[in-house]
Amino acid sequence: MNETIKEWLAKAEGDFHTASRELQVTELPNFDAVCFHAQQAVEKLMKALLIQHGVVPPRTHDLPQLDQLLQTACSDWSWPIEELRFITRAAVDFRYPGEMADADEAREAFVICGRIREKLLPMISAKD
Repeated sequence: MNETIKEWLAKAEGDFHTASRELQVTELPNFDAVCFHAQQAVEKLMKALLIQHGVVPPRTHDLPQLDQLLQTACSDWSWPIEELRFITRAAVDFRYPGEMADADEAREAFVICGRIREKLLPMISAKD
C-alpha cells in the first residue's frame, strides 16, 4: 500500500472516530458534525480504493459520483445508491442554515458509514 493511500486511510479513520465520539456526547451533541464526519470517512475510503485501482479521484464530495467511478474500477464494489445519497445529503445540507440533523439522522449516517467502512477496509488492504 502506498503512502498516499495510507494517508487517505488515516484521515478516514480520524473522521470515523470523530463522528463516533460526537455521537456519544450527552451534553450539547453536534449531530450535524456526526453526519459530516461520517460522510467524510466514506468519501476518503472510496477515494483510497480508487487510487489503489489507478484512478485519480475527482475533487468532489458526491458519493454517488465516486460510486460510479468505483463500479467501473473495482468489480467487487457495489452499494445501495439511496444510502450514498442520504449520507451525501446529510453531510452537505446539515452544514448550512435551514436544516439541522437530529439524533436519528446522525445515527443513521453513522451506521451507514460503519457498514461501508467494513466493506471498504478489507478491499483496500487486500491488494498489499
